[in-house]
Amino acid sequence: MRLRYSPLFAVLALFAAAVTACSGNSGTGNGPVSIDFLSYTYGQQNPGGQGLQKLIDQFQAANPGITVHPKSVPVSDVLTVLQNDAAGGDLPDVAQIGYSTATQAFNLLPVQPFADVAPGSEFTDHMAGFVPSVLQGVPGTKNGKLVIMPFLIGTPVLYYNADVFRAAGLDPAHPPATISEVKQAALAIKAKGTDGVYFGVVDPAKSDNLTQSLVASAGGTLVTPEGQPMVDSPATIEALSAMQDLTKSGAQPAVDFQSAQNAFSAGKLGMMVYTSGGFPTLAQAAKGKYELGVAPLPGFDGHPPTSDLAGSGLAILTKDSAKARAAWSFVKFLTSDDSYQTIAASMGYLPLRPAATSAADPRLRTVVDRLGNLAPYTPFPGRQSNQAVTILVDEAVSPIMFHGADPAATLHTVAQKIKSTLGN
Repeated sequence: MRLRYSPLFAVLALFAAAVTACSGNSGTGNGPVSIDFLSYTYGQQNPGGQGLQKLIDQFQAANPGITVHPKSVPVSDVLTVLQNDAAGGDLPDVAQIGYSTATQAFNLLPVQPFADVAPGSEFTDHMAGFVPSVLQGVPGTKNGKLVIMPFLIGTPVLYYNADVFRAAGLDPAHPPATISEVKQAALAIKAKGTDGVYFGVVDPAKSDNLTQSLVASAGGTLVTPEGQPMVDSPATIEALSAMQDLTKSGAQPAVDFQSAQNAFSAGKLGMMVYTSGGFPTLAQAAKGKYELGVAPLPGFDGHPPTSDLAGSGLAILTKDSAKARAAWSFVKFLTSDDSYQTIAASMGYLPLRPAATSAADPRLRTVVDRLGNLAPYTPFPGRQSNQAVTILVDEAVSPIMFHGADPAATLHTVAQKIKSTLGN
């Protein structure tokens, strides 16, 4: 018997095809895929946010079958938002996670190992292009597998206003190399009517990145490679005592981070110690006003200065196979040679792949040249690691640096609280 064609048959056929296509999109990767991307860099009105938007646009132009839906979240809220999303069963497919919260994130969230998602040898081939020291310091392995991909990474540097230096009788060609030299220079600048220096140890992210570098530069460690907290060690006491001394002496204003950044941008602060990732914003503010200088992090007398690698990484959180493969394509693109050209040239973060090192601003050359020797960021261990960082910043670093709290006694009390929080 011969079937007759009818409009109803056509409609049913189209419906069946649509159902089949939708089923394929969610599990096989044969059709268009949409992925949600949570990021604290996206949406910012600065070179970092603008650069990330450019990368997203480039990825979508090169991958028309994948649509990226980015969502902006304040840096201090990322972990809370992700935990709430997990509780509600609505996690983003990809997330940008700061190194100081990475350990807690991969202990609490369903992060997917990249090696399990990437097809064939794509993962090992991609990772071969990174600077080795970058991979040695990633706080994102679970059961021996990488779950946090290095992304926007910086290291603490000394920014200085060369014009202010000259006005204070200082030589901008020879910026301070030690904390004691920083203090002397800051007081000389202060004597000419401009605030001297500001160490961005207490920043909006409540990170312990700069604290770790200062403690390491004093010859110690805030957290051992095995995860043992050393919060009240002699080196930690020395590092934070030096920060307090800068404030008490008048070399450093007792203001919040944003006020200090605004003052430096306006030429009303001589020096600022902060991440190299802040370079484009500060360079943009200085353009046409004053000469911006950049130097490595100053150390302590008798110890070599030690800067760590910190910033953020990317994690795949979706369990959907098609979305996971799309997410891997997105992560691979954002951390490719070409993308690091953009990241180094316009976003200020370090070129983590040697193929992109020439794209960095010449003023960051001393930092880029030391990329292979920078120390890894060492997180507090366990499911409460971010709480430990917050306790350190709020109850030790800030009170010691700005409010005259006794360094040794405060750090001892905070050390016990952190150990209790971590279950040590």
